[in-house]
Amino acid sequence: MSHPALYPDPVSRAALSVAPRAVMLLFAAALCAGAAIAVEGTLGAVALLSAGGGLAALALFTGVLGARAKVERGGINTHIASFIEHDASPSFTTDAAGEVETQNRAALDRFGTRKGQTLARALREVFADPAAVLYRLQNRAEAAGAAREDLVTRRGHVRLSVHRVGETAFLWRLEDMAERAIGGRGAETISIPMLTASRTGTVLFMNEALRRLVGERVKTVDRIFADLPVRPGEEHQILGAEGPVRALVSEVEGPGGRREIYLLPATGRDMLPGADPTAFETLPVALLRLTPDGTIAEINRAARALIGDTAAGLPLGTVLEGLGRPVSEWIGDAMAGRGTDRPEVLHLRHEEREVFLQVTLTRTTEGGRPGLIATLSDATQFKTLEAQFVQSQKMQAIGQLAGGVAHDFNNLLTAISGHCDLLLLRHDKSDGDYADLVQINQNANRAASLVGQLLAFSRKQTLKPQPIDLRDTLADLTHLLNRLVGEKVRLTFAHDPDLCPIRADKRQLEQVIMNLVVNARDAMREGGEIRIETETVTLREPLCRDRATVAPGRYVVVRVVDEGTGIAPDKLPKIFEPFFTTKRQGEGTGLGLSTAYGIVKQTGGFIFCDSVVGQGTTFTLYFPVHEVQDAVAPAPAQPAGARKSVPAGDGVVLLVEDEAPVRAFASRALRLRGYTVIEAENAEEALHTLEDDSLNVDVFVTDVIMPGLDGPTWVKEALKTRPNTRVVFVSGYSEESLTETRERIPNSVFLPKPFSLSELTATVQGQIH
Repeated sequence: MSHPALYPDPVSRAALSVAPRAVMLLFAAALCAGAAIAVEGTLGAVALLSAGGGLAALALFTGVLGARAKVERGGINTHIASFIEHDASPSFTTDAAGEVETQNRAALDRFGTRKGQTLARALREVFADPAAVLYRLQNRAEAAGAAREDLVTRRGHVRLSVHRVGETAFLWRLEDMAERAIGGRGAETISIPMLTASRTGTVLFMNEALRRLVGERVKTVDRIFADLPVRPGEEHQILGAEGPVRALVSEVEGPGGRREIYLLPATGRDMLPGADPTAFETLPVALLRLTPDGTIAEINRAARALIGDTAAGLPLGTVLEGLGRPVSEWIGDAMAGRGTDRPEVLHLRHEEREVFLQVTLTRTTEGGRPGLIATLSDATQFKTLEAQFVQSQKMQAIGQLAGGVAHDFNNLLTAISGHCDLLLLRHDKSDGDYADLVQINQNANRAASLVGQLLAFSRKQTLKPQPIDLRDTLADLTHLLNRLVGEKVRLTFAHDPDLCPIRADKRQLEQVIMNLVVNARDAMREGGEIRIETETVTLREPLCRDRATVAPGRYVVVRVVDEGTGIAPDKLPKIFEPFFTTKRQGEGTGLGLSTAYGIVKQTGGFIFCDSVVGQGTTFTLYFPVHEVQDAVAPAPAQPAGARKSVPAGDGVVLLVEDEAPVRAFASRALRLRGYTVIEAENAEEALHTLEDDSLNVDVFVTDVIMPGLDGPTWVKEALKTRPNTRVVFVSGYSEESLTETRERIPNSVFLPKPFSLSELTATVQGQIH
């Protein structure tokens, strides 16, 4: 065997390929020498002698290389043999023809000495047609260096893997895949007859108890059962070695469509020979025998491990409760032959933790008496994942609803507060209506604040992120927080001296901290301590909890810890939902935590809650560390007087808004400031207006979301002929929904709804100037 590392050049490798024919080369050299003696003429003799000498030299060279390669090949085989000697799985090395050269101890114990034989011959007792499998794997290993394949055998799953060693040798490894405890080799330890069958009725495995009963190892199910098809829960006649016997069949669905069939002792004359009276008790499948009215007649050890020590004689409905309908109704349907093919997920009663079981009912007839067998399996993890998915879908739906409602409310509030501003312009403080108008304006602003909280939860509010140091932010908040918590509650801080900066909206982050502190205060009616801790942590592995995964990296962690009453476990998953509150009626809106949740998530962070009833609650916030980039040199200041001053109100505004009340208020507000306003109900009308080339427009004020063409689309079309026109986008949604588009629209700004008269006119004036 030539090794590419030892013989990298093509000459040596070509010589090695010729080495097995060195004897033929020597024979050819001898023929040339004999011909040289016999030939007449000096020139011909010299030529033949030269050819013979070259062939002899080549034979000697290839012979030496061949001998050397044989020694090296033996050394490599010895090295591989020592490497795989103590492997628990059978391993072989073969040449390119598939002949076994070495095998480890596990292979010797299982297959005996196979050196000099083909590997396909050795594996014939493991699976069918091994030659085709070996050929397929060896071709893949020659191309990729290694290959493997999982195979189903009568003894279970095996994995056959191969690695190319050098150019012409291969290392093979046969690994028995782990079987479940109730199938495969694990079933050899139970006294009850058991088999594993494929969908097509091929017997993949029989345990020792069944082999003794049948008398031999059979290949198909019809060699075991006299009456097919096999019906779980019914008595079947078994073709035993000493004559037919009857057994009650229990079946468990296995992986990959495999069926695990157990033969339970049946009542009557033809019972299983040598039947173990404790077989039902020791069967590694959780089973219950039920009477027709649903009373537990018998429960085995595996079932007690799932539902606890439950005594026979209790109705199943007192142990398990249905999630959609009563257990008694389901049992009645099963006894009538309805719904036995559909398992039900039931909840275990009287447990401190949530336990869900998937239960399959099978009708049985033993000794002429009807009954039921219930097969139990743990479905807690499945139900937990299902609940997490439902919760995620619910939160997403609430977020979409909140965003849509907030958008509509923002349009209404813009019209209400805007027209209120117009009325305030016509009344002074001495007017009797002035105080009423101020109240309307203030309550409109309060409503706008609530809408902002909804947008925060749905992560659609406008943020203005900047690098901030949380220590400075919390220091600025200290005075306000101390006033919020009152005299009974102590507020303490613990900061990491090397705390890294984060990138967030400072105002919104302050709102998060205030909401958490207020909640902590309300949970401590008798007073206590609230601790706010900060630190920088590095996650080496992903942190998975509460349906979220925090990726590895550096984070600033903020903890708000209280000593309050805590949150009940059943309420903990709902605390971030809008309008959910544990406070009494009128004490809270239920938007505080949902606002915090939305702001943290939109900032790119995570928020988790841990709580113990009677001990307190800890909210933990993770924010990605902001990696400070090299500062960019500021642009040179514009010289004084370089910009021409334009008087307020000197300009033409094209106002495009589909909401008539908002359009009416904005139009009047701009006209009051002296602007010329051209109104359009939609984008198509605006583009039609701009077809007049003589019309000069300084600013487009347009809604973002409108029927037909949206704001960014029509503005880009209009700017093709009016490239210097300034743009003001307004929307009840967040600026985030416009960011990608607006970056490609020059000279544009965003004004969120609801906006006041002064905010609108100041924004338009800023664009014109």
